[in-house]
Amino acid sequence: MNNQRNMGEREEIIDEKEDSEGGKDEVESERIAPWTTQITIRGLIASLVIGIIYSVVVMKLNLTTGIVPNLNVSAALLAFVFIRGWTTILHKAGIVTKPFTRQENTVIQTCAVACYSIALGGGFGSYLLALNKKTYEQAGVDTQGNTPGSTKEPGVGWMTGFLFVSCFVGLLALVPLRKIMIIDYKLSYPSGTATAVLINGFHTPKGDKMARKQVQGFMKFFSMSFLWAFFQWFYSGGEACGFVQFPTFGLKAWRNSFYFDYSMTYVGAGMICSHTVNLSLLLGAVISWGIMWPQIGGLKGDWYSAALKPSSMKSLNGYKVFVSIALILGDGLYNFFKILYFTACNISAAAKNGKHRTCAVSEKHDQVPDDLRRNEVFRRETIPIWVACLGYAAFSIVSIIAIPLMFPELKWYFVVVAYILAPSLSFCNAYGAGLTDMNMAYNYGKVALFVLAAMAGKNDGVVAGLVGCGLMKSIVSISSDLMHDFKTGHLTLTSPRSMLVSQAIGTAIGCVVAPLTFFLFYEAFDVGNPDGQYKAPYAIIYRNMAILGVEGFSALPQHCLQLCGGFFGFAIAANLLRDLAPKPIGKWIPLPMAMAVPFLVGAYFAIDMCVGSLIVFVWHKLNTTRAGLMIPAVASGLICGDGLWILPSSILALLKIRPPICMNFQPTK
Repeated sequence: MNNQRNMGEREEIIDEKEDSEGGKDEVESERIAPWTTQITIRGLIASLVIGIIYSVVVMKLNLTTGIVPNLNVSAALLAFVFIRGWTTILHKAGIVTKPFTRQENTVIQTCAVACYSIALGGGFGSYLLALNKKTYEQAGVDTQGNTPGSTKEPGVGWMTGFLFVSCFVGLLALVPLRKIMIIDYKLSYPSGTATAVLINGFHTPKGDKMARKQVQGFMKFFSMSFLWAFFQWFYSGGEACGFVQFPTFGLKAWRNSFYFDYSMTYVGAGMICSHTVNLSLLLGAVISWGIMWPQIGGLKGDWYSAALKPSSMKSLNGYKVFVSIALILGDGLYNFFKILYFTACNISAAAKNGKHRTCAVSEKHDQVPDDLRRNEVFRRETIPIWVACLGYAAFSIVSIIAIPLMFPELKWYFVVVAYILAPSLSFCNAYGAGLTDMNMAYNYGKVALFVLAAMAGKNDGVVAGLVGCGLMKSIVSISSDLMHDFKTGHLTLTSPRSMLVSQAIGTAIGCVVAPLTFFLFYEAFDVGNPDGQYKAPYAIIYRNMAILGVEGFSALPQHCLQLCGGFFGFAIAANLLRDLAPKPIGKWIPLPMAMAVPFLVGAYFAIDMCVGSLIVFVWHKLNTTRAGLMIPAVASGLICGDGLWILPSSILALLKIRPPICMNFQPTK
């Protein structure tokens, strides 16, 4: 009986999945509403709610580990949940509402993602936070390039202003090339395509049944995660208290950060991230906290002075930071040049073969009707080139004037050069992302960081490098994200105009929501404490990269250069082996970028994420089809439930209401 029931469920889910991936009749016959009606009041409200929830989740991940999974598909699911719930309640009350279309679903997802992307990439856990006094002190007040005046304390006003003048430029950098990238080059943009497949699947008769199953799974695990986070709060009334400090593998392992901290956010993130990412995190944790740091800690007084504070860059903390930087730079530079090479080869080959013609009649005969209609809708809604160019020029002029006023260390001519180079760099990044789904914006930012830090010199180099990094990263990243959204819009028959407007609205909301979300954490918790929960690991990494740009290798502690060189070489070799080895072997090569994070943060979150990976592995073994459909919903529920508890817990902390119990563990005497 159980086998028959399972087979019936499998057949039902397979039918739903096939219908969601197909749906050609619905797409072909669907009447497309004008672009102005695709953006609705209820859609903007849904985008605001989803954007705030995910801004809180992303900010927590940013300030704890820096590892953030792709939440685009999850945002599309939440948009469907919100509007379907809204319309169902109104229908029961006898109020007639307009139909919920795939275009409205796409617009909500785009607006919400644009909002929380500011919290993710706005520098709150990296280059902007690296300017504060606490990070300056961690980097070492006696470090030559770490000059006393190179600080700026976080503030809602200047952070909001900086985001407004730096983020909107990227929206217009590649708009004139959208048809070339989506229709002529036929770039896949895997994340954008996956989101479109999900949205198209929701808006079919059988896809609606599949969506209801996902909604039920999401709500169930959302509630469980929220209640579990609420329960844990009662036992966390002190330092190193609560389930987040549970010594799962014993006290000795706990002291070296090896324990399961019962965080549903990391378990959910582990369910979304690939097995390779999670196992790479665990390998990095074992190499660093299991082997290296205990060994180097035993060399106190030999490799570094025993009188130094543990947080000093000349003590053990320096090895943690600079080895992490070596892995990140090795991985980033390899992928940077690989994507550039890959992009150049593809463009050259396509140009020689004449694949980029826009009006070739022979191509139309080769296309299926759905593709012809999608291309027609995408071309019909034009965005005038003069609007994009004039807007880019206007935003650039505002930024060239405003940013040097905020940060005198970054000269106006540096900003001018950045905006001249930005469109070409944005094209390279967006093209590479379309081929590989890898957004390399942070690597463009790091290049700008090192160049500007070196050019600005000792007194201004750190601030100029950090701000310049954020400026370049914002332009390059946002333009690439917009192309992902254009791809989703192309596949869901959504107007490019409504996509651009919703992206702009989401960006504007994010520029306000993200700083407020950051200050919720900054005021309620001890952000930047290397021994606390909210370590903000990338802040100290970015500041030390800027110091390296000013000082060179003299900033490194004793014997650290040799270790950094070894791990930099390992990052290059691992990537080469991954690309050159046969696929069955290459997929097991660890990812250096993922390995780098636990070197500084610790092993606990890697264990959480591996638990998420284990759940996915077992679920696929038991029922692959059901797992493929339900894992995104379950993972999203775990992440959102735990993340939403941050809001009331932050308010309680601001009101000085402490948990009543401290649960901790001591060895027996």
